[in-house]
Amino acid sequence: MRRLRLVPVACAALLCAVLGAARAEPSLDEREARLSASLRCLVCQNQSLADSTAPLAADLRRLIRAQLAQGRSEDQVKAFLEQRYGAFVRYDPPFVPVTWLLWLGPFALLAAGLATLGRAVARRARAPVRPLTPGERARADALLRGDAP
Repeated sequence: MRRLRLVPVACAALLCAVLGAARAEPSLDEREARLSASLRCLVCQNQSLADSTAPLAADLRRLIRAQLAQGRSEDQVKAFLEQRYGAFVRYDPPFVPVTWLLWLGPFALLAAGLATLGRAVARRARAPVRPLTPGERARADALLRGDAP
C-alpha cells in the first residue's frame, strides 16, 4: 500500500522532468517559425516568410526546415539565405557600408530638418520689427473692440 502512494509522486516527477527538457530545447517547428518570422518574403517584401502565402515563401520555409533538421543553427541558415538572396532577406540588415544609408538616413534627415528649422527661427528673430501703420492700428483696435465689419 505504501508503495502505491509513491506512484503518483514518481509520475509527476517524471512528467516535470520530461516537460522541463522539452522546454529547454525548442522544437523544430518553433525554430522554423521563429526564423521564418524574422526573414522577409522576397515576393511580398512587406511580409515575413511566416505570413506570406507566395509559393517562393513556402519553398523557403521548407528549405529552412530542411536545413534546421540537418543540424544547422539559425545563424547558419540566415547566413545561407543572405548569401543567396542578399541582406534584403533580413528584417534587421547588418550595419555594413552597403546599408549605412538605410541605418543612418533617418537620423541624417532629422538633423537636416532640425538645422533648417533652427535657421528659420534665427532668421525670424533677427528680422526687424516694423511698427503698424495708422490704418493697420485702427483696424486692429476695431477688431479688438468687436466693431469690425
